[in-house]
Amino acid sequence: MRLRYRKGVDIVFYEVFKEEREALKRHLPGNTKAAFFPLTIQESGHTTLPGGILCIRTQSVIPRAWERDIQAILTRSTGYDHVLSFLEASHRDIPAGYLPHYCSRAVAEHALMMWMALMRRLPAQIENLTRFDRDGLTGWECLGKTVAVVGVGSIGSEVCRLAGALGMEVLGVDIVRRHGWVRYTNLEDALARADVIVCSMNLTADNAGYFSYDVLKRAKPGAVFINVARGEFVRESDLLKLLEEGHLSGVGLDVYADESALAQAMRSGAPGVHPGADAVSRLAMRKDVLCTPHNAFNTQESVERKAAQTVRQALHFLEHGTFIWNVPRGGHPLGSEQGPPRA
Repeated sequence: MRLRYRKGVDIVFYEVFKEEREALKRHLPGNTKAAFFPLTIQESGHTTLPGGILCIRTQSVIPRAWERDIQAILTRSTGYDHVLSFLEASHRDIPAGYLPHYCSRAVAEHALMMWMALMRRLPAQIENLTRFDRDGLTGWECLGKTVAVVGVGSIGSEVCRLAGALGMEVLGVDIVRRHGWVRYTNLEDALARADVIVCSMNLTADNAGYFSYDVLKRAKPGAVFINVARGEFVRESDLLKLLEEGHLSGVGLDVYADESALAQAMRSGAPGVHPGADAVSRLAMRKDVLCTPHNAFNTQESVERKAAQTVRQALHFLEHGTFIWNVPRGGHPLGSEQGPPRA
């Protein structure tokens, strides 16, 4: 029996960018009523839930006042830490779903793009074109270099495959060693040997701040650090210090600490109101840093998969009252990134 909600809205989407909205509309059946909002919940200024399934990405903060009216939460993301935070504070057992399989290849390719661009000093190359000057532009090839992938779940395993195809030595660090073809090691060994470190873990209460200044100081001098997971794993100010000290040779970030507030401050044109914005801005201006706006997932193929899987999830809930892929309330499901690697 199909569920129907107040105001005639089955699904309300927040954080929907143009291409995503078009893809969602292509997949939604004509008898499904949906509302689309481009901003986060907090930026939209909505005081009441417009109706139906609440469908968000990672930057929306769900108001506690909506707790009684929410029938279900569906996050259009592989990570679900933001949903768990709300559920753990809630007094209701609210059904919640996520998308564990849509963007593994896209995010892995983004990580690869970042470390290759940094190893070849691409930002400096582009800047030097006006002078046609090659001084200081000598980079490194991937062949024979070592990459440490910290968190070898669905995204991390794709990173391992791509790195291996480039002739790199691949080291996996994870508390769950589920891929027999990956060469696993501990964090200390990986840090000491890796030319590239890729963070692709799932954020939990236990591993926030995992890559502290002291941890990354133990990395091989000249290593490149890439984070395509969650910003809470590392402080931007620590990365800036490690670059200024010359310990890291490059940093690639697609995610940021306290990203919801940071993104809102940047979109408002007043980044100074966010305490971490200065460090992010200083990083972004450096020629040994690449910063992107949590966009690693965003390929045509991935957006199409995301739209199809979002609609499949929503329709399954409307028909059956449960999701196909439910947010786990403990442990780490097959297909998701794994929780804190064992150091």
